[in-house]
Amino acid sequence: MYSVNVPVPGRVRELADALYPELLGFDRVREDHSCLLKRLGDADHVSRLQHRAHRALEGSPAVEAEITGIDYFDDPPLGSAPVVYLAVESPGLERIHANLAETFDAVDGLEGSDYVPHVTLARGGDSEVARRLADREIEPIRWTVSELEFWDGTYRLPVSRVGLPA
Repeated sequence: MYSVNVPVPGRVRELADALYPELLGFDRVREDHSCLLKRLGDADHVSRLQHRAHRALEGSPAVEAEITGIDYFDDPPLGSAPVVYLAVESPGLERIHANLAETFDAVDGLEGSDYVPHVTLARGGDSEVARRLADREIEPIRWTVSELEFWDGTYRLPVSRVGLPA
């Protein structure tokens, strides 16, 4: 599965690292952190998929984003629950997601009007631990999203980047 992801600044990774000891009881703890912007699907020819995505991103400006807190999905549409994440507020990212969803069909329950920008920390653990984490206060982290990554989910690697404005 290929996707377009938002790389996060080092301050976000530092926050995730600081929370790591409290996430150890979860089934899966993420070690790489980014914000999934849009799933693109599988492709026989990655270059064609990237070309379509580049066309959909044309005119997209750099946008502001902010980590505003810790939250969780108690009943995610896919995978084990709960999913603990860093909440991302960014009307600009939501607009870019909507533009990409016009070119690449939205995944029901996850994208389109259901899209929630976030940075996943862990999944499949104790709901009470997720609630306690969500009650924690954190300092907001603001940054300018000036590039996006095309991500290969099979190998869990970025395959290319596109600068914003695109």
